[in-house]
Amino acid sequence: MNKFYALLLGVILLLVGCGEEKEVLNFYNWGDYIDEDVIDQFEEETGIKVNMDNFETNEDMYIKLSKGGSNYDLATPSDYMIEKMIKEGMLEEIDTNQFKNYSKIDPFFKNLEYDPENKYSVPYLWGTVGIVYNTKEVDDVVDSWDILWKEKYKNNIFMLNSQRDTIGVALKKLGYSMNSRNVNELEEAKEALITQKPLVAAYIGDEMKDAMVAEEAAIAVTWSGEGFVMNHENPNINYIIPKEGSNIWFDSFVILKDAKNKENAMKFIDFLLRPEISAKNVEYIGYSTPVPEALDYVDEEIKNNRIVNPNLDELPELEVFKDPQDIIKEYERIWLEITSAE
Repeated sequence: MNKFYALLLGVILLLVGCGEEKEVLNFYNWGDYIDEDVIDQFEEETGIKVNMDNFETNEDMYIKLSKGGSNYDLATPSDYMIEKMIKEGMLEEIDTNQFKNYSKIDPFFKNLEYDPENKYSVPYLWGTVGIVYNTKEVDDVVDSWDILWKEKYKNNIFMLNSQRDTIGVALKKLGYSMNSRNVNELEEAKEALITQKPLVAAYIGDEMKDAMVAEEAAIAVTWSGEGFVMNHENPNINYIIPKEGSNIWFDSFVILKDAKNKENAMKFIDFLLRPEISAKNVEYIGYSTPVPEALDYVDEEIKNNRIVNPNLDELPELEVFKDPQDIIKEYERIWLEITSAE
């Protein structure tokens, strides 16, 4: 009889446990790229538990997802990686008619070349790539990529540990497109970066923000949102886009083809498109929003800041990265030769 009651109690506890199991959303996101309070608010409103892991580069994200077997439902890749993932059938089509807040996105951020019919992605944040420099340590005029090759700043320069961004910087310095598929131009960019390497203190990623604020280097290549945060935390740091031009990028939400929680992903995307929610992320991260109404909810300092809210007509030539699949082996070879050079 005791065994019977013990078994019955076990079954009851199992059923109760199953009944209490929460719905989930498995989210693969850039590091430090969402206000945690926003996630808490979504969980409270919906009862959906958000499990979030982070990646540092588009390439890291792609490698993990392309191997299959991941449990992720939602990710935030950049433009050229979205293009690649669409080609390879990795993404689920998104019915934007189901969103209450999709109409709040500025038309400028729709029908972009990497997803011309808005079938597979919904814009999250956007920004540019530029140079940050500490005005206490840099006495030159900073308006060109050339300054990253100045001997006087040896061991005082940070570069991005990012294949596309760093090769793109060298291409722009040389007067070429950041999307060059010309092997000779790519070789020139490689040689320029190898020549520069003895001047570079480190190739880094997410940790660059804290390092620059702590004045561990004088100059760095970084993304606009990081530049805004650095300037906010250390007013000696300025952000500029060099006169030769640079990259404008778009990070967007995509739902993965094998996602088990697609409806929860849709709810989360729509939630993040609310202007007041988008505003919280802008204030926390410092990147630009594709939802203009969100600017009504941010501090005046951010609303009027030309790093976060630039006038695109006043900027130098900006390029969107394209998928380099037809020449990816050259990019990978060149990057390996750069990173392994003494």
